[in-house]
Amino acid sequence: MTAFSNRRSHQAAPSPITASFEFFPPKSDKMAETLWQTVQRLAPLSPSFVSVTYGAGGSTRERTHRTVERILKETELAPAAHLTCVGAARSEIDTIVKDYWDLGVRHLVALRGDPLDGIGSRYVPHPEGYAYASDLVEGVKKIANFDISVSGYPERHPESGNWQKEIDNLKRKVDAGADRIITQYFFDNDLFDDYLDRIAAAGINIPVIPGILPIHNFEQTMVFSAKCGTSIPQWLARRFAGLSNDPETRKLVGVSVACEQVMDLVDRGINDFHFYTMNRADLTFAICHMLGMGKPETKETLAA
Repeated sequence: MTAFSNRRSHQAAPSPITASFEFFPPKSDKMAETLWQTVQRLAPLSPSFVSVTYGAGGSTRERTHRTVERILKETELAPAAHLTCVGAARSEIDTIVKDYWDLGVRHLVALRGDPLDGIGSRYVPHPEGYAYASDLVEGVKKIANFDISVSGYPERHPESGNWQKEIDNLKRKVDAGADRIITQYFFDNDLFDDYLDRIAAAGINIPVIPGILPIHNFEQTMVFSAKCGTSIPQWLARRFAGLSNDPETRKLVGVSVACEQVMDLVDRGINDFHFYTMNRADLTFAICHMLGMGKPETKETLAA
């Protein structure tokens, strides 16, 4: 029996599955090479876009810019650069936005960003900066007509307190000009269904792309999930039980779990997904290939 309940099954013929991928900027030359191998491995899957994250307070600003520039110049992929409000004045952020436009970037992921002292600490807006993501979206749209993605939280942002505040904040971002919502990862598809219901009730009708996290290391996933407010179902913990020292089996389980989740979402009418790759190609490539995104082998390939 599947761990996903298929609460909302749609009878219409499924559309082709599409995906986007998220990377984070490398901290060393070795990590840069690993990231580039991942980019090249995933490129044949023809993602709708690939995003590159941005560290708190602009701590990875230059590396993010270099990574986005390289993707733009050396591949056919469409890069989306993350941009946050934390630790920078409006004038500084506006300059970054204009530089991205001049570079040829047309898609930004606009976020408030984590507090400078990390998740769980108090967020304090920069006195001369954009205070929140809605302000950032509005500011970016005044500079140029970027395609803008914003974040969504199927289990609420840890700081929102209640659902009314959560949805009100999301609506402010949409009203400011956001073009799509990319969600935090989750493992319970019914929670995503509930989230879609709440969004629809608020009159929000832009695309919502579910975030999918292929699990490489379950223990690390548990630690991060506790910080960002993502629940870990008991059935998921049981899948990875006893595999701490068995990385090969963990990979197989990780692929299986993510495929189950995505196919259940497809049954519910969802066909676009955002994968948090952790700068590793193996699990994401296998999952997307199993979902039919890989290019079929030709007779020449099989004969080689």
